[in-house]
Amino acid sequence: MNEQGKIEVEEVDAVPAPARARVKDARETFERKRDYLDGFLSQKPTGLPDGEPGGATYEAIIAALKEIYDPEIPVNIYDLGLIYNVEVTADGHAVVAMTLTTPHCPVAESMPGEVELRVGAVPGVGHAEVNLVWDPPWDPQKMSDEARLELGML
Repeated sequence: MNEQGKIEVEEVDAVPAPARARVKDARETFERKRDYLDGFLSQKPTGLPDGEPGGATYEAIIAALKEIYDPEIPVNIYDLGLIYNVEVTADGHAVVAMTLTTPHCPVAESMPGEVELRVGAVPGVGHAEVNLVWDPPWDPQKMSDEARLELGML
């Protein structure tokens, strides 16, 4: 703006292009730093007992439980929240505490037997035991987010 409050316009034929950054320039001034996460991320957990969460036997039992589906609901019993506890001793004795959706569930007689067979078939498990418990009672809040999503509850 000039002193009279008018906008002055200047016409030009061309505007010089700004300087471009060059990748080779960046390589000359910066050298690659060692990625400290590479070694950390490639390490496997050590010293985990097989029967502890993260151990091979424990995780194999969880995988076997995820293959058992409730016949009325298209979700596996682990994600459904029917498995309350899994314990594995050093000598391969597995104890699973589980419940059912209701005491009058149609598979109340067969489901614990199927769980016992599947857990007993896991390599590293010598003996499997299933304890059916009713306290605390099952409710939909025990389901995983994946199960809720599958059932349209999220």
